[in-house]
Order: sequence, then structure tokens, then C-alpha cells
Amino acid sequence: MPTPIALPALRTLLDQGAQLVEVLPAQEYDEMHLPGAVSIPLKTLDAATTAGLDRVRPVIVYCWDGL
Repeated sequence: MPTPIALPALRTLLDQGAQLVEVLPAQEYDEMHLPGAVSIPLKTLDAATTAGLDRVRPVIVYCWDGL
């Protein structure tokens, strides 16, 4: 089950090196995304599309509708 993260905690995690991944469709990501976020649309999320993430650093996944 996903763990919601409030904005102050998100900022702390990002300051500590966490990676932010937006799983929005590419068009929505292109229209507006969080600064520093990486786009990996949910329908494409797999080992190949996540290969560029640093496996040592925490990953925060974001989707505007809570999925």
C-alpha cells in the first residue's frame, strides 16, 4: 500500500537525495510536472524503464490522482 507523504516530508526526502518519479501519462507530464521529477508513465513502468534510477537512493512515485 502506498504511503502518503506531506509536502514538508517530501522536501526533506528530496534534499536528502531521494528520486522523484512521476507516473503521469507523458502528455500530462509535459504540460506540468514537479521540478526535478523524472517521467516514467505508469503503463510503461518496468525493469527497463526504471533501469536509469539509482538503486541505492530512495524513490518517491507521484501521480496526481493518487494511484
